[in-house]
Formats: sequence, structure tokens, C-alpha cells
Amino acid sequence: MVAITDQLIDDLTHLSRLSFDETEKEAIKTDMEQMVLFVEKLKEVDTTGVAPLLHITPNQNIFREDIVEGSISREEALQNVPKTDGTYIQVPKVIKK
Repeated sequence: MVAITDQLIDDLTHLSRLSFDETEKEAIKTDMEQMVLFVEKLKEVDTTGVAPLLHITPNQNIFREDIVEGSISREEALQNVPKTDGTYIQVPKVIKK
């Protein structure tokens, strides 16, 4: 079992660039000890003959064929826009200098 020491908590605190007072460090230490105990408990389960689960579903890499299809014309695209110059859709300026 991994020993959760004050030094380990201090090292993790330093690596995460967080700061905790002594009360918080004790709470974190207790929580980490509970997590380690939980993982140790999982090691007791007999998983002989159980295949690892790599994906939730049996489907993998389901992609459609990249088929070029037709699109609408510029005139059709501009048909319902509020403001256009005939080539582009005109929108209000949103970035001010």
C-alpha cells in the first residue's frame, strides 16, 4: 500500500501550485488514504478470464465515406439573409478599435 505522508502531500501541493493550511492538508491526507484503500480493495476482486474494457461499445472508428455532394448556389444562400452586397452576407461590426 502507498503511504500517504506529509511529505507526499507537500510535494503534490508544490507540483499543483496550490497552497493549503494544516487543517486542509489533514483533510486531503485523509481523503487520499481513503482513495488508496478503495483501490487496494478493488485488487481483491478476482478478474480471471475478464477481458479489459477498452471501449464502452463494440463500435470503433465508424466513419462515413467522404463523398462530395452538391451544395446550394450563392443566390440560394443569400436569399433569406437580412443584408447582402450580392456576394457576401453583411453583418454589423462587432470588434471596435
